[in-house]
Order: sequence, then structure tokens, then C-alpha cells
Amino acid sequence: MAMGDDRDRVRDASDIVDVVGECLALKPKGREFVGLCPFHDDHRPSMCVVPGKQIFHCFSCGAGGDVFTFVQRYHSMEFREALTFLAERAGIELTKRTGRDGGSDEPSQGMSRGDVLAANGLARDFFRTILRHDDHGRAAREVIARRGMSEEMVERFEIGAAPDRNDGLMMLAHGRGIASKDLEAAGLCKQRKSGLGDTFRNRVVFPIHDQIGRVIAFGARRIDEDDIPKYLNSPESSVFDKSATLYGLHQASRAIQRERVAIVTEGYTDVIACHQAGFENVVATLGTALTAGHARTLRRLCETVVLLFDSDEAGAKAADRAVEVFFAQPIDVRIASLADGEGGKDPDEILRMEDGAERFRRAIESGVDLLEFRYARLREKIAGGGIATQQRALEEEVRRLGELGLRRVDPVRRQFVVRRLSEITGLSADGVVRSLRGGGAMRENADAAVESKTQAQGDPLATMIGCALGDPSLLGGAEDWLSRVDAYPSSRMGEIATTMIGLVEAGADASLAGVLGRLETEEASSLAVALYREGERLSQGDDEKRRRLFEDCRRAWTRRRQSEKGGDLIERLRSSRERHATLGANPTALPRAGRGQAR
Repeated sequence: MAMGDDRDRVRDASDIVDVVGECLALKPKGREFVGLCPFHDDHRPSMCVVPGKQIFHCFSCGAGGDVFTFVQRYHSMEFREALTFLAERAGIELTKRTGRDGGSDEPSQGMSRGDVLAANGLARDFFRTILRHDDHGRAAREVIARRGMSEEMVERFEIGAAPDRNDGLMMLAHGRGIASKDLEAAGLCKQRKSGLGDTFRNRVVFPIHDQIGRVIAFGARRIDEDDIPKYLNSPESSVFDKSATLYGLHQASRAIQRERVAIVTEGYTDVIACHQAGFENVVATLGTALTAGHARTLRRLCETVVLLFDSDEAGAKAADRAVEVFFAQPIDVRIASLADGEGGKDPDEILRMEDGAERFRRAIESGVDLLEFRYARLREKIAGGGIATQQRALEEEVRRLGELGLRRVDPVRRQFVVRRLSEITGLSADGVVRSLRGGGAMRENADAAVESKTQAQGDPLATMIGCALGDPSLLGGAEDWLSRVDAYPSSRMGEIATTMIGLVEAGADASLAGVLGRLETEEASSLAVALYREGERLSQGDDEKRRRLFEDCRRAWTRRRQSEKGGDLIERLRSSRERHATLGANPTALPRAGRGQAR
């Protein structure tokens, strides 16, 4: 089984701590690692990664599985994509396939995610080739030179150029067997007055990567200053969500995790200038305001975010909006601006000065706390008003912060926020709390327990499966309970049991690792991890305690099944008596036991 062999080889070569650690910040905790779960709005580290078992599990939302499950969920990949990605990462050559893989996450009539990514990769290579062309790339190279971008940065960010013609990419794609409609679906060509043509024409092109380096979209700056607009982005697609994408994250993620700080600017060239000057923990939004999606991405990688804005009114308003996005996030946020005294209006201009790096560093270090910035702006607006006016404005601002999500903040952090608001506004702590309550900020958020957690606790059948996932030798004589799929409370547990049966019959590994490698759904993988973790908790990881726990649950399950069977018989007898009382002794109305079918 080539696919199974490939899966096992790639899994053995892909340490889950390293793979997850490339996507979010992990901290050691005993024999495990913990971090913010990327699969729900996590405000405290709820996800653990267990290197000894090569699994991850979130205690809050129930997400869990092995390295394949994590990559599939985090990067929105199908299994084959995840397998290929991890194989390339580990330097493993996969077995060649003789036919097309059956799995697909898109309807057959449209482009799949893999097709879009392949088309983007082709376009990236085309644009890079054009940039190096003597004639077609000359104007773009001149723009790049004027901006002071080094050859190293051009290569690192894979910068290219779109030729001054309408069909350059289309001609290449057609030669590779890619239809125009597919390019259009990928956002690489569009309808113009003259007909269908390339989306990007006569521009310097900046590929936009996801965190693992796949090209998901493009941004392009005009070469001719008369062209409109100045910057042009790809439309959103199955692989590109502008509101959750940060330019330069692929190149910056390692430095962000190392520095524990992310700096957010406003443009492609700013990011490139910062990286060229040695500030590699810098990313940018894609011409949009900061969003909750951006905040969630950054908080998984670092502890502090510095939002760098222009010193003009537009920059101040953008900072106001950013405060509302980041306020309730479990992350420290500072607002920095490039003051006029620094001699430039953006990072690109400042960093091209002789002492630009020092000026830039000074601007970052002088950033102010998010709340201080917010209230400094407010005081400017209400300056000259009376005491009553100022107090009402301050209380209203506190209520607004409450509406922005203070009720979701960890209680300890909430106390610090209240204390800080009291210091900044001059209101008493009680006054701050009253205002927050007025905004509905102090209500506790009571989420319902997830299914995997409830199923993993209190059910002898669930505990037996959890124990067996930790020690497959307990599966001896499993036919009296494991095969009773009708007894399972959900299809997910039934899928786990069926998978275990198949592995036992094939003489294969039926432990957690073996089962995770065969489960079809992410939900079943999450439940399998939850069952295993609960079994380990109850048995304290001790082999003898696990065996005793298994046998105790097996006896309890057997008694329950016998009780249910007895209950069924009693219920049938009771129902028979009621029918007899209603219909009388007419044998044609109520068949007697042992008499066969009524005549």
C-alpha cells in the first residue's frame, strides 16, 4: 500500500512540535508544549502538543489529531496536499501515483485549491522571468533600483514584473494546457473592453505568500505614473482572504517568534525596506484596515505587536480603528508613529537615510501603550470642555471598550485593564467597573461543553476505547464490545471503533498513532485524541492501572447492556398487557406468543 507507506514515512520524519511551532508560539510545560489554539478564539493557552505521542489536543474546543490533522486544518489542505507539503519539508520523495487522487475540496466544474495554487506558481515564475528579460523587464528594474531594493530582497520576496502587453501570461498558460476560464477563476486574467486579458500589465509584481510560502495572490505597483490605480491586488479566491492575510508573514514569521514582537506597517515596499535594514519581524496589511483575523494570526506568534502608522490624520484614524480590533486580544499592543522630526513619512523613506535604522528603531521604541494612545486622542477631542463633559466622554469611552469585548478577557487581565483605565482616565476603579457594566462588559461568557469532552468522560465504552488506544494489547477478545457499533453515542466514535477493528483484523498497529493515520474525518481524529487523553488521565499513564480501569469499564458496560436488554423485555411485556386490555382477548387482534402470525 504505497499511500500507507508514504504516510508512515512522512509522519515518522515530521516532528509535530517543530511543525506546530512553525505556525504558532509554543512554550514547554512539563513533558508537553502549550500554545494558543488556532482553531477557536483562544484567549489563554488551551492547546497542548505531546511529543511523546506526536499529537495535539485543545482542551477548550476539542480539536486534536496528529501532524497531518494539524497541517490540514491550519493550512486548509486536503490530505494529499498535507502529505506533499510535509514530504517536501522532510526531503522525502513520495511514491509516484498512476492515477488522479480522488479527494478534492472543490466542485468538479470549478478550479480546485490545488489548481489555483498551481496557476499562481506558474504566474510567479513568469513574472520573475520577465523581470530578468533585457527588454521587457528594464522599466521594472529601474523602478526597483530607484526604491533601493537589493538583489537579495528581490530574490527573497520573489519580486517580478508584468510585461507591457495584454496576453503574455495567457499565452504561456495556454501553452501549458491551462484554459483562459481557469486563469480568470484564479484572478490572473479579466475581461476588458478589448476582451479577456492579463490582470497585471506593465507593473512591478509582488507575490503574496501564505505562512508556509505558497503563492496565494499578487500585488502590483504601477510603472507608468499615469496608470490607475497605483497598487492593484488579486481578487479574493479559494486560497486568498485579504482580511486575514499579512504581506511578508512567510518571510517574517521566524523573526517574529524569535523576537516575540511583530511590527505592522502599511505597504509592500515598507516591509521590504525594513527587512533589508535588518528589521525582519515586519509585516503589512494589504491595503485594508487591520482586522480580527490579522490579530488572531499575530497573537499566535508573539506577545507584543507594534502598530506603525503615518503621523498624519489618516494614520491617527487608522490607529483608532486598530485599537478597537486589538483591544480584547491577549496580547500587548503599542502604537508608534513616524514623527515629522524623523525626516520621512514612511519606513521606506527613513530607512534610506544614512542613520535611518537608528531613527526607525527610535520610533518603534517610543511607541505608546494602546490604551494611553486611545485616551490621548480622546483628550484632544474634548479639550476645552467642562468637567461634566469630560467625565461623560470618559465614561462613554469606557463603555465602548466594554462593548469591544472586555467580557471575553481573562479575569486576571481584566483586573489590570480596569486598574490601567482608572489611572489613565482619573475615574475610580468602581466608576470604571460601573461604566463597563453599562456596556455589558462584565457578563461572563458561558460556552457549552464540546461533544468530544463530554463523550470522553463518564462513558465506560469511551473509556475502554481510550485505554485501548494507549495499549492495543487490551483489544484481545474485542468482538464482544468493539464491534457493537450500534452502541456508540455518535458516528465519530463508531468510525474510531470500525477503524480499530480493521487494524486488528489486518494485524496492524491499532494504537492512537495507527488509528489517526486511518481516520477519514478531522472530527473523528479530534475525538480519538480526547478519548486517549482521558484514558491517560484516569490511569495516570500507568500500564497496570490502565488495564484495571479497562476491565472495570468492561464489566460496567456488560452490566449496562444486560440491563438494557432486560429493560427491553419488560417494556415489551408492559406494552403487550396494555394492548390486551384495550383490544380484549381476540386472537386476531393480538397474536399470542408461540402461535405465529394472526389469521
